[in-house]
Amino acid sequence: MSSPAQRLAELGLAANKRLGQHFLHDRAIVRRICDVAEIRPDATVVEIGPGLGILTEELTRRAGCVIALEKDETLARALANLELPSLQIRNADALQVSTATLTDEPYQIVANLPYNVATAILRHFLDAQQPPTSCTFMVQREVAERMVARPPDMNVLAVAMQFHGSPRIAFNVGRGAFTPPPRVTSAIVHMPVERRPGLESADIDQLFRIVRAGFSARRKTLRNSLMIGGLEESCVNRMLTETGTDGKVRAQTLDISDWIALANAANNAERQCRH
Repeated sequence: MSSPAQRLAELGLAANKRLGQHFLHDRAIVRRICDVAEIRPDATVVEIGPGLGILTEELTRRAGCVIALEKDETLARALANLELPSLQIRNADALQVSTATLTDEPYQIVANLPYNVATAILRHFLDAQQPPTSCTFMVQREVAERMVARPPDMNVLAVAMQFHGSPRIAFNVGRGAFTPPPRVTSAIVHMPVERRPGLESADIDQLFRIVRAGFSARRKTLRNSLMIGGLEESCVNRMLTETGTDGKVRAQTLDISDWIALANAANNAERQCRH
C-alpha cells in the first residue's frame, strides 16, 4: 500500500478535520494494536473508521471476518479496491448503526477512533443489546487516562467505561505515527467487556442519572452534589442511608459498586425520587 499522503493524493482527498481524520502509517504500531486485541483466526472484528486501510489489512490477516464501518463514501470505495480477504465494508456512520444489523456472531471492536466522537461511539456500542466482547481502540492519551482512573480520581467517563469492563492503557502512540500528525499524544486502550452485576432491571439510564448528578459539582460533598444535580433531598437522604454511604465524601472517591448501590436505592424509592 502507498503511504497515506500518496494514497490521499491518488484519491484527490485531504484529511477531513471535521471528521477527525488522522491516518496511521506506522505498521509496527498496527501490529502491536492487533497483538493487544488478541485476535483469533475465527474472530469477527468490527473496525470503526478504517480510513485508508492500514489497520484493516492487518486485521484481515488475523481475523476470520472484518466488518469495516467507514463514514466517508470515497474512502469506503477505496477500501473496496484493495480486495482484502474476509472484509465487509459498510459505508455508514458508526453512531447510527444498529449492532443487530452487523453480525449475529460475538465480535470485537478494534479501531483508531475519530477523537471528536470517540466516547460517543464507544457508549453507542457498549450500551447496545449486543455489545462487543472486547474493545481495543486508540484515543487521545488524556481521554484514555480519564477512562482508566480509579478512586479518588473517578469521573463520569471512568464510571461509564468501567461499568462495562476493566479498561487499561496498553501503550502510548506518538504524533509522528500519523498523517497528518495530531496535536496530541494518543494511547491504545484495551478493555474486555463484561457488564457489572448488581444493577436491578439493567437500569443503565437510572445509573447514569445518578452519576451525572453526583459529579455535577465536583468540589461539593456527594450529598450536596446529588441535590445540585436535581435529586430531591428526601431521595438523597434515603439513598445514602440505605447504602451506608457517607454524604460528606466527594463523587470522585466512589467506585463502580458504590454507584450501582446508589442507583438501586434510587429505584427502591422511585416515587419519592422523581427529578
